Amino acid sequence: MTAQGLRSGTPRADSLAHNYHPLPVTVATAEGAWVTDVAGRRYLDLLAGYSALNFGHRHPALVDAAVRQLGRVTLTSRAFDHDLLHPFADALARLVGPLTAGGGPEGRGAMVLPMNTGAEAVETAIKTARKWGYDVRGVPPGEATIVVATGNFHGRTTTIVSFSDDPDALRGFDPYTPGFRTVPYGDVDAVADAVDDTTVAVLMEPVQGESGVVVPPDGFWPALRELTAARDVLLVADEVQSGLGRTGTTLACELWGVRPDLVTLGKALGGGILPVSAVVGRRDVLEVLTPGTHGSTFGGNPLACAVGLAVVDLLATGEPQARARALGETFHARLAALVGAGLLDGARGVGLWAGLDLDPARGTGRDLCEALLARGVLAKDTHGSTIRIAPPLTVSAEDLDLGLSALEDALTWLASPR
Repeated sequence: MTAQGLRSGTPRADSLAHNYHPLPVTVATAEGAWVTDVAGRRYLDLLAGYSALNFGHRHPALVDAAVRQLGRVTLTSRAFDHDLLHPFADALARLVGPLTAGGGPEGRGAMVLPMNTGAEAVETAIKTARKWGYDVRGVPPGEATIVVATGNFHGRTTTIVSFSDDPDALRGFDPYTPGFRTVPYGDVDAVADAVDDTTVAVLMEPVQGESGVVVPPDGFWPALRELTAARDVLLVADEVQSGLGRTGTTLACELWGVRPDLVTLGKALGGGILPVSAVVGRRDVLEVLTPGTHGSTFGGNPLACAVGLAVVDLLATGEPQARARALGETFHARLAALVGAGLLDGARGVGLWAGLDLDPARGTGRDLCEALLARGVLAKDTHGSTIRIAPPLTVSAEDLDLGLSALEDALTWLASPR
């Protein structure tokens, strides 16, 4: 359908599968922290593509990298090398490798396996952990187990939804993949009880995004690291949403001084231009994958590597992380004031990332997002009366203030008799 058809109210052809329930806005153009719909109305984007747009829409350095690469070569497949594949892996290893166990100075002890989507990165980590368990740890064939957490979100593949506790993600997709043990998020004693001689990995999000930006107790990740190291179990941190600056650090695990064995990255690694993901971590673990055991036609393609390299260059300066820390202080202070005023039931998060709980008696998360939409702000509900806010790390202080004022106005309106 043409943009003119959308403006005139022509009924939309029902050819698109209904696996999403989007807000009633149709975006036509975007730049920085702002998008414009087909009718010419502008909106402040406080969702940032679930953290895929950490650098805002159409960041000049990322667009330039993509355009230059489009004029050269976009795909070779992994049947052949290309001139950006190893530079991309080296640059990502230098940035993230030192933040992982065994990464060492400049990440020389780390290895990078490029993929496309975040879910593919998680699937890659699962396969790697199982094969490491069989080949290195000597776990009996077919018995490898992985400990995961309640409230998790790691993607929507068949294997990943097998250990989800979200009814919408789970129901109707059985039979489920075995080999996972679920424990309460934030409970290290439950993790310890779940680990046995068959356990090859503990896979968790440092901060749970889809559950409403749930930050665990301060001692949880350090205790996880101590436990897994003592039991010779891999600690796998899913940083697809939390990583690459969102929490004011390159990885969220840095908040607790923890170096996981493997890290899954995605979303922001592609700069909002195309899907780019990777698993980064211990060389001795990723080396269990040999030719033919795992792969991807598009993983590490030239266009992805060009954009990924530009993303790493932005993060290597430390400026996006510093902005998230500095703006995050004001951000969370304003949210705490809304809780104190009784307009929110709760607010939690870190950096430029927050989960907000609305009093269910005043409406659902969807109701709040629609009220924000009417005030020119984009956000998205998670579950029930909870919404998530994740502005681009490039958002100006003035625009962030404007968005928070719109949030206060929307909450006031929902709290008033109607």
